[in-house]
Amino acid sequence: MINWLNIDSVFLDLDGTLLDLHFDNHFWLEHVPLCYAERHGLEHSEAHSILNEKYSAVMGTLDWYCVEYWSKELELDIPRLKEDVADKIAVRPSVEEFLEYLHMIGKRVVLVTNAHPASVAIKMNKTGLDRYFNRIITSHELLLAKEESGFWQKLQTIESFDPGRTLFIDDNFSVLDAASEYGIDNLLAIRKPDSMGDEKEHHEYPLLDSFDQITGG
Repeated sequence: MINWLNIDSVFLDLDGTLLDLHFDNHFWLEHVPLCYAERHGLEHSEAHSILNEKYSAVMGTLDWYCVEYWSKELELDIPRLKEDVADKIAVRPSVEEFLEYLHMIGKRVVLVTNAHPASVAIKMNKTGLDRYFNRIITSHELLLAKEESGFWQKLQTIESFDPGRTLFIDDNFSVLDAASEYGIDNLLAIRKPDSMGDEKEHHEYPLLDSFDQITGG
């Protein structure tokens, strides 16, 4: 799938790509609604309905990924709640071997994530994956989500890269669309970001079942 001789930089998403998306899905769809219902004296079904509306209103924007936004909007301590269920944070299969392989073949490895810095810190403390990256960039530094117009142009100003010699892997098709529009040629998606969820399909982006597929492992 990948001719590594034609790749200088590898940009990687975090949640659903390197980490099992089950943690985030459980957190936002199960844990937060329970805590919100308890905090505001609501039935669980009512809390779910309210939160679904709030989620939909900002999905795809920086607020959707912002810990401070949700802490204020929901009147909940989101970082503390994430710590409460941090045991569910899990690295996807073959990820560490893949990251080691990238360094072995001399690639620049950059985490490019929409996750809030507080969330990144919790996940790195749990997994230790930060040691594999030449650089960690969150969309909050650029004040744009990865799927928003202008993100990749702004990224270029702080992390110089050749779009034609960059591999980008993400589980979010909207993010991949934005990267493609910017001119990144080498794009891969993840077939099953949530180990407990459904498989994805896409007519354009190749989907990885395992990183072994592109390392020869």
